[in-house]
Amino acid sequence: MDIYSGHINKLIEQLSRLPGVGAKSAQRLAFHIINMPKEEVAGLSAAITEAKANVHYCKECFTLTDEDVCPICSNVNRDHKTIMVVEQTRDMAAYEKTGKYEGVYHVLHGAISPMLGIGPSDIKLKELMKRLEGDVNEVIIATNSSLEGETTAMYISRLIKPTGIKVTRIASGVPVGGDLEYIDEVTLLRALDGRTEL
Repeated sequence: MDIYSGHINKLIEQLSRLPGVGAKSAQRLAFHIINMPKEEVAGLSAAITEAKANVHYCKECFTLTDEDVCPICSNVNRDHKTIMVVEQTRDMAAYEKTGKYEGVYHVLHGAISPMLGIGPSDIKLKELMKRLEGDVNEVIIATNSSLEGETTAMYISRLIKPTGIKVTRIASGVPVGGDLEYIDEVTLLRALDGRTEL
């Protein structure tokens, strides 16, 4: 038996399809939206519709943007000779929050995963190799430390090495505040292998 009317149920159902939104969160969001002033609901609805209609991939790095070239790629103060390869736009956003990286990015939109049927042709690898025909000194591979991320990193490294461009991989290891006794062996080995001189 449905507790709510059709419109409320439909709104809850649509919201629950969003990633990370469970049934309770969808219900909470639905009631929040229903109680918002009409102008705010119209603004939210318009923002969603306009974003869907106008957001596309940057012609250079393939992040999401509403311009032909994203603000990072069009910034002349960025180091365009250093490209950091990431899996998703949100990974790029995480690095941007540090405020320390001054190069540009390349967003793959996924990682190689034979188990899921995702091969090299299913992510933006051809586009990366095309970019490397320009003046590039270093490619930093910043894929996740998952099996798929590692597979992708190795594949990219093998593709790029013959070009003579420097290929590096981000370090991974013990998180700040982490107790060594609770950290898995692979992470501990990575931390040991990636050690630096003090």
